[in-house]
Amino acid sequence: MKLDTALLAETPEGIDLLLRPAGMPARVTAYAVDWLIRALVFLCAMWVLQLIKGFGTGMAAILYFVLEWIYPMVFELMPGAATPGKRALGLRVTMDNGLPVTPAASVVRNLLRAADFLPFAFGAGLASMLLRRDFKRLGDIVAGTQVVHADRVHLHGELPAVEAIAPRTTLARPQQIAILHLAGRAARITPERVDELATLAEAALPAVNLAPGHAAPPPIRPGRRLLAVAQWLAGQR
Repeated sequence: MKLDTALLAETPEGIDLLLRPAGMPARVTAYAVDWLIRALVFLCAMWVLQLIKGFGTGMAAILYFVLEWIYPMVFELMPGAATPGKRALGLRVTMDNGLPVTPAASVVRNLLRAADFLPFAFGAGLASMLLRRDFKRLGDIVAGTQVVHADRVHLHGELPAVEAIAPRTTLARPQQIAILHLAGRAARITPERVDELATLAEAALPAVNLAPGHAAPPPIRPGRRLLAVAQWLAGQR
């Protein structure tokens, strides 16, 4: 269940991402699922390793270490950035800015589970999640990571409602695709950033006013003229 909590992160490209931190119930459930998976793997392996005397004991210790510490790191660095338990609950691990978790951050957040466990039964980690709006445990605070609901992000949306106008010059197919992609992201980017990117296609933008009826129309911002061309390319003519 999602709590009514959201964080806004901005990528270096100027795109705003709405992140929904996972609360304690979802994270505890995900951890329980992962614990069951690891326990089943360990028990099955022990059933085989008990047939080997001294060597089997050493292999069991190595397997326990891998399941306890390497297991979460490997899955967090794979596509999806989530262990099977988190994936089952629709969660994933990201950096604070919404970007994929880095190897160093994954190592730090998982090694500090030892601190979250103190004084017992993950007491410190649970207290930290209860006291913070972003539900971070100690490992997440130090590593600069967070566990969020893995909602699908749609970078391309509907084109803004602007009067369609033909481009000043003939556009090649890659240019048409680039303009349509930028227009589809316009709602997620600041108007100033749209204007900045639109100036790259200034030679193709129409030099007309989108609001007819003025004898001496004021200049139209590049971003709005690019959106007009995008509407024309999309068939609104």
